[in-house]
Amino acid sequence: MSPVMLELFIRSFWETVVMTVASGAISLVAGLPLGLALVATAKGGIAENRAVNLVLGAIVNGFRSVPFIILLVALIPVTRFIVGTAIGMWAAIVPLAIAATPYFARIAEVSLREVDRGLIEAVRAMGGNRWTIIREVLVPEALPSLVAGFTVTLITLIGASAMAGAIGAGGLGDLAIRYGYQRFETTVMVAVVAVLIVLVCLIQWVGDLLVARLDHKN
Repeated sequence: MSPVMLELFIRSFWETVVMTVASGAISLVAGLPLGLALVATAKGGIAENRAVNLVLGAIVNGFRSVPFIILLVALIPVTRFIVGTAIGMWAAIVPLAIAATPYFARIAEVSLREVDRGLIEAVRAMGGNRWTIIREVLVPEALPSLVAGFTVTLITLIGASAMAGAIGAGGLGDLAIRYGYQRFETTVMVAVVAVLIVLVCLIQWVGDLLVARLDHKN
């Protein structure tokens, strides 16, 4: 690999990292409250509201049912409005975050539903309000599972960021398509695949380590 190509490879790697971290952070900030809302408004929840739950569920299911590559193209006007362009690393963060938020929301919902209802009833019996239940019971008890789910979300985002390279979003996916595929540079393609595998394994290892520590504390 030439020095120029190596420099391009390193830049593409960091673009992938930035896209994954930024969109992952947005999905965490937006997806966790959405997951909490889905659990709280469900039947028997701490803020039961069937209408709200149905609307939120429909929105989440709607976005999750659209293949990412289609969502990527459909959101071009929105992306252009937010960041001023439809190509490049920052433009890719918008559809990545929008796709990952409902994905993580469902994962969070499943994790939060697993919390022992006995603990929730105990806090209610002691006069705890909804926010107390969320802050002291739901999130702390589900935290290991939430971390595991967020790890899966980050790994999914790595794959999606590579797919975003198909429309010039930058990152390792763009590099693999432009050089590895279109110019038949096998070395570049192999290097990209190897780095993506290592990156996924590293994220999974860190996530598993955090989950193990959280389980130990609980």
